[in-house]
Amino acid sequence: MDVEAVIREVLQRIRPSEDERAFIKGLMRELEGIAKETSESLGLDVKPYFVGSLAKDTYLAGDHDIDLFLAFPLETPLEELRERGLELGKAIAEKLDSHELAYAEHPYVRATYKEVKVDLVPCYDVKSWKDVRTAVDRSILHTKWVIENLEGRNNDVRLLKRFLKGINAYGSEIYVRGFSGYLAEILVIKYGSFLEVLRNVDFMLRQKIIDPGNWLKREHEIAMRTIRREADSDRPLIVLDPVDPRRNVAANLSWEKYGRFYFRAREFLDGPSAKFFFPEKPRAGNYLGELRRKGTHLLVLVFEKPDLIDDLLLPQLERSARGFEKALSRKGFAVLGWDAGYSGGKAFIMLELDRIERERVTIKPGPEFFTERGLDFYRKNARVWLRGKRLYAEKIIKEGIVDVISELLEKNQVALGKGIRENIKRADVLLDYVPKELEESAYLFLSREKWNLK
Repeated sequence: MDVEAVIREVLQRIRPSEDERAFIKGLMRELEGIAKETSESLGLDVKPYFVGSLAKDTYLAGDHDIDLFLAFPLETPLEELRERGLELGKAIAEKLDSHELAYAEHPYVRATYKEVKVDLVPCYDVKSWKDVRTAVDRSILHTKWVIENLEGRNNDVRLLKRFLKGINAYGSEIYVRGFSGYLAEILVIKYGSFLEVLRNVDFMLRQKIIDPGNWLKREHEIAMRTIRREADSDRPLIVLDPVDPRRNVAANLSWEKYGRFYFRAREFLDGPSAKFFFPEKPRAGNYLGELRRKGTHLLVLVFEKPDLIDDLLLPQLERSARGFEKALSRKGFAVLGWDAGYSGGKAFIMLELDRIERERVTIKPGPEFFTERGLDFYRKNARVWLRGKRLYAEKIIKEGIVDVISELLEKNQVALGKGIRENIKRADVLLDYVPKELEESAYLFLSREKWNLK
Protein backbone atom coordinates (compact mmCIF):
# COMPACT_ATOMS: atom_id res chain seq x y z
CA MET A 1 0.00 0.00 0.00
CA ASP A 2 1.42 3.43 -0.89
CA VAL A 3 1.85 6.12 1.74
CA GLU A 4 -1.07 8.27 0.56
CA ALA A 5 -3.47 5.31 0.77
CA VAL A 6 -2.25 4.54 4.31
CA ILE A 7 -2.73 8.16 5.35
CA ARG A 8 -6.27 8.21 3.92
CA GLU A 9 -7.11 4.99 5.78
CA VAL A 10 -5.71 6.26 9.08
CA LEU A 11 -7.39 9.67 8.78
CA GLN A 12 -10.77 7.99 8.38
CA ARG A 13 -10.24 6.46 11.83
CA ILE A 14 -8.72 9.43 13.69
CA ARG A 15 -10.48 12.50 12.24
CA PRO A 16 -13.54 13.51 14.30
CA SER A 17 -16.85 13.20 12.45
CA GLU A 18 -19.11 16.20 11.87
CA ASP A 19 -21.49 14.91 14.59
CA GLU A 20 -18.60 14.61 17.02
CA ARG A 21 -17.40 18.13 16.23
CA ALA A 22 -20.90 19.54 16.71
CA PHE A 23 -21.21 17.75 20.06
CA ILE A 24 -17.87 19.10 21.28
CA LYS A 25 -18.57 22.66 20.10
CA GLY A 26 -21.96 22.62 21.82
CA LEU A 27 -20.40 21.27 25.01
CA MET A 28 -17.74 23.98 25.02
CA ARG A 29 -20.37 26.72 24.49
CA GLU A 30 -22.38 25.38 27.43
CA LEU A 31 -19.31 25.17 29.69
CA GLU A 32 -18.21 28.69 28.74
CA GLY A 33 -21.67 30.00 29.63
CA ILE A 34 -21.70 28.18 32.97
CA ALA A 35 -18.18 29.47 33.79
CA LYS A 36 -19.05 33.10 32.97
CA GLU A 37 -22.32 32.99 34.88
CA THR A 38 -20.69 31.39 37.94
CA SER A 39 -17.79 33.88 37.93
CA GLU A 40 -20.23 36.80 37.88
CA SER A 41 -22.36 35.31 40.66
CA LEU A 42 -19.22 35.09 42.86
CA GLY A 43 -18.20 38.65 41.95
CA LEU A 44 -15.02 37.48 40.21
CA ASP A 45 -13.37 39.10 37.18
CA VAL A 46 -12.30 35.81 35.57
CA LYS A 47 -12.06 34.94 31.86
CA PRO A 48 -12.66 31.34 30.76
CA TYR A 49 -10.22 29.99 28.14
CA PHE A 50 -10.29 26.62 26.46
CA VAL A 51 -6.77 25.27 25.95
CA GLY A 52 -5.30 22.03 24.67
CA SER A 53 -6.11 19.93 21.62
CA LEU A 54 -9.87 20.55 21.63
CA ALA A 55 -9.36 24.30 21.50
CA LYS A 56 -6.75 23.93 18.73
CA ASP A 57 -8.80 21.35 16.80
CA THR A 58 -5.93 18.84 16.85
CA TYR A 59 -7.76 16.22 18.93
CA LEU A 60 -8.21 12.63 17.83
CA ALA A 61 -11.64 11.08 17.30
CA GLY A 62 -12.99 9.83 20.61
CA ASP A 63 -10.42 11.79 22.68
CA HIS A 64 -12.54 14.46 24.33
CA ASP A 65 -10.81 15.72 27.48
CA ILE A 66 -11.66 19.40 27.94
CA ASP A 67 -9.26 21.84 29.60
CA LEU A 68 -11.08 24.95 30.79
CA PHE A 69 -8.71 27.52 32.30
CA LEU A 70 -10.07 30.16 34.66
CA ALA A 71 -7.86 33.20 34.12
CA PHE A 72 -7.55 35.71 36.96
CA PRO A 73 -6.20 39.27 36.55
CA LEU A 74 -2.41 39.55 36.89
CA GLU A 75 -2.67 41.71 40.03
CA THR A 76 -4.36 38.85 41.96
CA PRO A 77 -2.04 37.55 44.73
CA LEU A 78 -1.06 33.90 44.19
CA GLU A 79 -2.66 32.69 47.42
CA GLU A 80 -5.92 34.40 46.50
CA LEU A 81 -5.80 32.87 43.01
CA ARG A 82 -5.45 29.42 44.55
CA GLU A 83 -8.24 29.90 47.08
CA ARG A 84 -10.75 31.72 44.86
CA GLY A 85 -9.81 29.59 41.84
CA LEU A 86 -10.65 26.44 43.75
CA GLU A 87 -13.87 28.01 45.03
CA LEU A 88 -14.85 28.96 41.46
CA GLY A 89 -13.88 25.56 40.07
CA LYS A 90 -16.01 23.79 42.69
CA ALA A 91 -18.97 26.14 42.07
CA ILE A 92 -18.81 25.43 38.31
CA ALA A 93 -18.43 21.69 38.92
CA GLU A 94 -21.53 21.66 41.16
CA LYS A 95 -23.51 22.44 37.99
CA LEU A 96 -21.89 19.54 36.10
CA ASP A 97 -22.29 15.78 36.64
CA SER A 98 -19.52 14.84 39.10
CA HIS A 99 -16.21 16.21 40.32
CA GLU A 100 -13.15 15.65 42.52
CA LEU A 101 -10.11 17.63 43.58
CA ALA A 102 -6.79 17.05 41.80
CA TYR A 103 -3.35 18.47 42.51
CA ALA A 104 -0.56 19.83 40.35
CA GLU A 105 1.27 23.10 41.11
CA HIS A 106 -1.94 24.17 42.83
CA PRO A 107 -5.25 22.38 43.37
CA TYR A 108 -7.75 22.24 40.52
CA VAL A 109 -11.10 20.57 39.95
CA ARG A 110 -11.56 17.51 37.75
CA ALA A 111 -15.18 17.12 36.66
CA THR A 112 -17.27 15.18 34.18
CA TYR A 113 -20.05 16.59 32.01
CA LYS A 114 -22.08 14.47 29.60
CA GLU A 115 -19.49 11.70 30.03
CA VAL A 116 -16.61 14.01 29.04
CA LYS A 117 -13.75 14.77 31.44
CA VAL A 118 -13.42 18.49 32.21
CA ASP A 119 -10.43 20.00 34.07
CA LEU A 120 -11.16 23.38 35.66
CA VAL A 121 -7.78 25.02 36.25
CA PRO A 122 -7.10 28.45 37.84
CA CYS A 123 -4.36 30.49 36.15
CA TYR A 124 -3.30 34.05 35.37
CA ASP A 125 -4.60 35.93 32.33
CA VAL A 126 -1.18 36.24 30.68
CA LYS A 127 -0.46 38.12 27.47
CA SER A 128 3.27 37.39 27.26
CA TRP A 129 5.94 35.07 28.70
CA LYS A 130 7.01 37.90 31.00
CA ASP A 131 3.61 37.64 32.77
CA VAL A 132 3.93 33.88 33.46
CA ARG A 133 3.82 33.11 37.19
CA THR A 134 2.66 29.50 37.41
CA ALA A 135 3.47 26.45 35.28
CA VAL A 136 -0.03 26.33 33.77
CA ASP A 137 -0.18 29.97 32.61
CA ARG A 138 1.66 29.27 29.35
CA SER A 139 -1.13 26.98 28.11
CA ILE A 140 -3.18 30.03 27.08
CA LEU A 141 -0.23 31.32 25.04
CA HIS A 142 0.46 27.85 23.56
CA THR A 143 -3.11 27.52 22.31
CA LYS A 144 -3.07 30.99 20.75
CA TRP A 145 0.29 30.38 19.03
CA VAL A 146 -0.76 27.04 17.53
CA ILE A 147 -4.09 28.41 16.25
CA GLU A 148 -2.26 31.35 14.62
CA ASN A 149 0.44 29.18 12.99
CA LEU A 150 -1.13 25.84 12.13
CA GLU A 151 -2.63 27.08 8.84
CA GLY A 152 -4.92 24.12 8.15
CA ARG A 153 -2.43 21.34 8.97
CA ASN A 154 -4.65 19.99 11.77
CA ASN A 155 -4.84 16.53 10.21
CA ASP A 156 -1.04 16.34 9.96
CA VAL A 157 -0.90 16.89 13.72
CA ARG A 158 -3.51 14.17 14.20
CA LEU A 159 -1.41 11.79 12.11
CA LEU A 160 1.77 12.57 14.06
CA LYS A 161 0.02 12.19 17.43
CA ARG A 162 -1.53 8.86 16.43
CA PHE A 163 1.82 7.66 15.03
CA LEU A 164 3.57 8.55 18.29
CA LYS A 165 0.85 6.78 20.30
CA GLY A 166 1.16 3.73 18.06
CA ILE A 167 4.94 3.45 18.58
CA ASN A 168 4.62 4.09 22.34
CA ALA A 169 6.42 7.45 22.31
CA TYR A 170 3.56 9.86 23.12
CA GLY A 171 3.14 11.76 26.38
CA SER A 172 5.50 14.10 28.20
CA GLU A 173 4.64 12.85 31.69
CA ILE A 174 7.73 12.07 33.77
CA TYR A 175 6.90 8.36 33.77
CA VAL A 176 6.51 8.31 29.94
CA ARG A 177 9.12 10.86 28.76
CA GLY A 178 7.83 10.97 25.21
CA PHE A 179 6.57 13.68 22.82
CA SER A 180 3.90 16.04 24.14
CA GLY A 181 0.96 17.04 21.96
CA TYR A 182 2.32 20.60 21.88
CA LEU A 183 5.72 19.35 20.66
CA ALA A 184 3.97 17.38 17.89
CA GLU A 185 2.13 20.57 16.85
CA ILE A 186 5.36 22.59 16.79
CA LEU A 187 7.14 19.97 14.65
CA VAL A 188 4.30 19.93 12.09
CA ILE A 189 4.32 23.75 11.96
CA LYS A 190 8.13 23.77 11.63
CA TYR A 191 8.49 21.08 8.94
CA GLY A 192 5.16 21.53 7.14
CA SER A 193 3.51 18.11 7.30
CA PHE A 194 3.42 14.75 9.04
CA LEU A 195 5.59 13.11 6.36
CA GLU A 196 8.15 15.94 6.44
CA VAL A 197 8.51 15.55 10.22
CA LEU A 198 9.31 11.86 9.65
CA ARG A 199 11.73 12.66 6.82
CA ASN A 200 13.60 15.07 9.12
CA VAL A 201 14.02 12.60 11.99
CA ASP A 202 17.81 12.45 11.53
CA PHE A 203 18.25 16.12 10.58
CA MET A 204 16.47 17.49 13.65
CA LEU A 205 18.59 15.27 15.92
CA ARG A 206 21.78 16.59 14.35
CA GLN A 207 20.53 20.18 14.24
CA LYS A 208 19.60 19.78 17.94
CA ILE A 209 18.14 23.27 18.34
CA ILE A 210 14.71 24.20 16.97
CA ASP A 211 13.71 27.82 17.45
CA PRO A 212 10.24 28.41 15.93
CA GLY A 213 9.78 31.67 17.89
CA ASN A 214 13.06 33.14 16.59
CA TRP A 215 14.24 33.76 20.18
CA LEU A 216 17.93 33.53 19.28
CA LYS A 217 17.47 36.89 17.51
CA ARG A 218 14.79 38.43 19.72
CA GLU A 219 16.08 37.39 23.19
CA HIS A 220 19.54 36.02 22.45
CA GLU A 221 20.95 35.97 25.98
CA ILE A 222 17.93 34.26 27.58
CA ALA A 223 17.64 31.76 24.71
CA MET A 224 21.35 30.87 24.98
CA ARG A 225 21.00 30.33 28.73
CA THR A 226 18.21 27.84 28.03
CA ILE A 227 20.23 26.11 25.31
CA ARG A 228 23.34 25.78 27.52
CA ARG A 229 21.29 24.42 30.43
CA GLU A 230 19.51 21.85 28.27
CA ALA A 231 22.69 20.87 26.39
CA ASP A 232 24.40 20.23 29.74
CA SER A 233 21.49 17.92 30.61
CA ASP A 234 22.09 15.95 27.37
CA ARG A 235 18.60 16.28 25.89
CA PRO A 236 17.97 14.73 22.46
CA LEU A 237 16.26 17.94 21.24
CA ILE A 238 16.17 21.54 22.39
CA VAL A 239 12.94 23.13 21.15
CA LEU A 240 12.73 26.69 22.41
CA ASP A 241 9.11 27.29 23.36
CA PRO A 242 7.80 29.77 20.76
CA VAL A 243 5.97 31.61 23.56
CA ASP A 244 8.75 31.51 26.22
CA PRO A 245 12.53 31.54 25.56
CA ARG A 246 13.22 30.13 29.04
CA ARG A 247 11.67 26.76 28.30
CA ASN A 248 12.61 23.67 26.28
CA VAL A 249 9.37 22.08 25.04
CA ALA A 250 11.27 18.78 24.67
CA ALA A 251 12.76 18.88 28.19
CA ASN A 252 11.02 15.65 29.23
CA LEU A 253 11.76 13.76 26.01
CA SER A 254 14.10 10.83 26.70
CA TRP A 255 16.71 9.38 24.37
CA GLU A 256 14.82 6.05 24.45
CA LYS A 257 11.58 7.59 23.20
CA TYR A 258 13.36 9.66 20.56
CA GLY A 259 15.19 6.49 19.52
CA ARG A 260 11.87 4.66 19.02
CA PHE A 261 10.67 7.55 16.85
CA TYR A 262 13.99 7.56 14.94
CA PHE A 263 13.72 3.91 13.89
CA ARG A 264 9.96 3.72 13.39
CA ALA A 265 9.89 6.87 11.22
CA ARG A 266 12.44 5.33 8.86
CA GLU A 267 10.62 2.00 8.82
CA PHE A 268 7.30 3.71 8.01
CA LEU A 269 8.80 5.68 5.12
CA ASP A 270 10.37 2.46 3.76
CA GLY A 271 7.21 0.39 4.21
CA PRO A 272 4.07 2.44 4.96
CA SER A 273 1.43 0.57 6.94
CA ALA A 274 -1.48 1.38 9.26
CA LYS A 275 0.09 -0.97 11.86
CA PHE A 276 2.44 1.85 12.91
CA PHE A 277 -0.62 3.84 14.02
CA PHE A 278 -2.66 0.90 15.31
CA PRO A 279 -0.21 -1.82 16.36
CA GLU A 280 -1.34 -5.27 17.34
CA LYS A 281 -1.42 -5.93 21.06
CA PRO A 282 1.87 -7.60 22.14
CA ARG A 283 1.37 -11.33 21.91
CA ALA A 284 0.70 -13.11 25.16
CA GLY A 285 3.33 -15.54 26.39
CA ASN A 286 4.48 -17.59 29.33
CA TYR A 287 6.78 -15.77 31.74
CA LEU A 288 8.01 -19.10 33.18
CA GLY A 289 9.00 -20.14 29.64
CA GLU A 290 11.04 -16.94 29.35
CA LEU A 291 12.84 -17.70 32.63
CA ARG A 292 13.66 -21.23 31.41
CA ARG A 293 14.84 -19.90 28.03
CA LYS A 294 17.21 -17.41 29.61
CA GLY A 295 18.22 -19.28 32.76
CA THR A 296 17.61 -16.16 34.84
CA HIS A 297 15.46 -15.46 37.89
CA LEU A 298 12.59 -13.10 38.64
CA LEU A 299 12.30 -11.27 41.95
CA VAL A 300 9.01 -9.42 42.49
CA LEU A 301 7.94 -7.12 45.32
CA VAL A 302 4.15 -6.83 45.40
CA PHE A 303 2.16 -4.50 47.65
CA GLU A 304 -1.15 -2.68 47.84
CA LYS A 305 -1.25 0.18 45.34
CA PRO A 306 -0.98 3.48 47.25
CA ASP A 307 -3.72 6.05 46.66
CA LEU A 308 -1.52 8.33 44.53
CA ILE A 309 -2.02 9.71 41.02
CA ASP A 310 0.22 8.24 38.29
CA ASP A 311 2.30 11.44 38.11
CA LEU A 312 3.42 10.79 41.71
CA LEU A 313 3.24 6.99 42.01
CA LEU A 314 5.04 5.85 38.85
CA PRO A 315 8.19 8.01 39.24
CA GLN A 316 8.48 6.79 42.86
CA LEU A 317 8.15 3.15 41.77
CA GLU A 318 10.86 3.71 39.13
CA ARG A 319 13.15 5.42 41.65
CA SER A 320 12.70 2.47 44.02
CA ALA A 321 13.42 -0.08 41.26
CA ARG A 322 16.63 1.76 40.40
CA GLY A 323 17.45 1.84 44.13
CA PHE A 324 17.16 -1.97 44.33
CA GLU A 325 19.26 -2.34 41.16
CA LYS A 326 22.12 -0.33 42.72
CA ALA A 327 21.86 -1.90 46.18
CA LEU A 328 21.81 -5.48 44.84
CA SER A 329 24.74 -4.85 42.50
CA ARG A 330 26.75 -3.68 45.53
CA LYS A 331 25.90 -7.04 47.13
CA GLY A 332 27.20 -8.98 44.14
CA PHE A 333 23.94 -9.71 42.28
CA ALA A 334 23.67 -8.72 38.62
CA VAL A 335 20.32 -7.04 37.86
CA LEU A 336 19.66 -7.68 34.16
CA GLY A 337 16.59 -5.44 33.98
CA TRP A 338 13.76 -3.96 36.01
CA ASP A 339 10.18 -2.88 35.60
CA ALA A 340 7.67 -1.16 37.89
CA GLY A 341 4.00 -0.31 37.72
CA TYR A 342 0.63 -1.51 38.89
CA SER A 343 -2.16 -3.79 37.79
CA GLY A 344 -5.54 -3.48 39.44
CA GLY A 345 -5.01 -2.83 43.13
CA LYS A 346 -1.44 -4.23 43.22
CA ALA A 347 1.75 -2.22 42.72
CA PHE A 348 4.91 -4.09 41.79
CA ILE A 349 8.65 -3.88 41.27
CA MET A 350 10.17 -6.63 39.10
CA LEU A 351 13.89 -7.39 38.92
CA GLU A 352 15.52 -9.92 36.61
CA LEU A 353 18.59 -11.43 38.28
CA ASP A 354 21.46 -13.64 37.20
CA ARG A 355 21.03 -15.76 40.38
CA ILE A 356 19.14 -15.83 43.65
CA GLU A 357 21.91 -17.12 45.93
CA ARG A 358 25.46 -16.05 46.55
CA GLU A 359 28.32 -17.51 48.53
CA ARG A 360 29.76 -15.23 51.14
CA VAL A 361 32.84 -15.58 53.35
CA THR A 362 32.48 -14.85 57.06
CA ILE A 363 35.06 -15.03 59.83
CA LYS A 364 34.16 -17.50 62.55
CA PRO A 365 35.86 -17.03 65.95
CA GLY A 366 36.72 -20.29 67.73
CA PRO A 367 37.91 -21.41 71.21
CA GLU A 368 41.44 -21.45 72.66
CA PHE A 369 43.62 -23.87 70.73
CA PHE A 370 44.73 -26.06 73.66
CA THR A 371 41.21 -27.13 74.71
CA GLU A 372 39.16 -30.14 73.57
CA ARG A 373 36.82 -27.76 71.78
CA GLY A 374 39.85 -26.15 70.15
CA LEU A 375 41.01 -29.49 68.71
CA ASP A 376 37.46 -30.17 67.49
CA PHE A 377 37.27 -26.71 65.84
CA TYR A 378 40.65 -27.34 64.17
CA ARG A 379 39.53 -30.70 62.74
CA LYS A 380 36.16 -29.40 61.42
CA ASN A 381 37.31 -26.25 59.59
CA ALA A 382 39.37 -26.08 56.40
CA ARG A 383 41.11 -22.71 56.80
CA VAL A 384 42.22 -21.96 60.38
CA TRP A 385 44.62 -19.47 61.99
CA LEU A 386 45.59 -18.17 65.42
CA ARG A 387 45.29 -14.72 66.94
CA GLY A 388 47.03 -15.00 70.25
CA LYS A 389 45.72 -18.22 71.75
CA ARG A 390 42.33 -18.20 70.00
CA LEU A 391 41.52 -20.03 66.82
CA TYR A 392 39.71 -18.42 63.86
CA ALA A 393 38.33 -19.93 60.67
CA GLU A 394 36.90 -18.82 57.37
CA LYS A 395 33.35 -19.98 56.72
CA ILE A 396 31.58 -19.85 53.36
CA ILE A 397 27.83 -19.41 53.74
CA LYS A 398 25.10 -19.39 51.14
CA GLU A 399 22.92 -16.29 51.30
CA GLY A 400 19.52 -16.11 49.57
CA ILE A 401 18.21 -13.02 47.77
CA VAL A 402 15.15 -12.76 50.05
CA ASP A 403 17.42 -12.42 53.11
CA VAL A 404 19.53 -9.85 51.28
CA ILE A 405 16.42 -7.81 50.42
CA SER A 406 15.21 -7.98 54.04
CA GLU A 407 18.58 -6.82 55.33
CA LEU A 408 18.83 -3.98 52.80
CA LEU A 409 15.37 -2.70 53.76
CA GLU A 410 15.97 -3.13 57.48
CA LYS A 411 19.20 -1.11 57.30
CA ASN A 412 17.69 1.52 54.95
CA GLN A 413 20.32 0.76 52.31
CA VAL A 414 17.96 1.14 49.30
CA ALA A 415 17.03 4.51 47.79
CA LEU A 416 13.22 4.31 47.75
CA GLY A 417 10.46 6.68 46.65
CA LYS A 418 9.52 8.79 49.66
CA GLY A 419 5.76 8.30 49.40
CA ILE A 420 5.91 4.49 49.04
CA ARG A 421 8.80 3.55 51.35
CA GLU A 422 6.62 2.00 54.05
CA ASN A 423 4.50 0.12 51.47
CA ILE A 424 7.65 -1.45 50.00
CA LYS A 425 8.91 -2.49 53.43
CA ARG A 426 5.66 -4.45 53.89
CA ALA A 427 5.75 -5.95 50.38
CA ASP A 428 5.48 -9.66 49.63
CA VAL A 429 8.73 -10.88 48.06
CA LEU A 430 8.15 -13.51 45.36
CA LEU A 431 10.76 -15.61 43.55
CA ASP A 432 10.20 -16.93 40.02
CA TYR A 433 6.46 -16.56 40.53
CA VAL A 434 3.82 -13.85 40.14
CA PRO A 435 0.09 -13.78 40.98
CA LYS A 436 -2.28 -14.25 38.04
CA GLU A 437 -2.98 -10.51 37.56
CA LEU A 438 0.75 -9.86 37.00
CA GLU A 439 1.47 -12.73 34.58
CA GLU A 440 1.13 -10.56 31.47
CA SER A 441 3.31 -7.80 32.98
CA ALA A 442 5.96 -10.40 33.90
CA TYR A 443 5.98 -11.85 30.38
CA LEU A 444 6.17 -8.43 28.67
CA PHE A 445 9.05 -7.50 30.99
CA LEU A 446 11.09 -10.72 30.70
CA SER A 447 10.59 -11.01 26.92
CA ARG A 448 11.38 -7.28 26.49
CA GLU A 449 8.20 -7.09 24.38
CA LYS A 450 7.30 -4.03 26.46
CA TRP A 451 10.17 -2.04 24.94
CA ASN A 452 11.22 -4.08 21.89
CA LEU A 453 12.41 -2.17 18.86
CA LYS A 454 13.07 -5.32 16.86
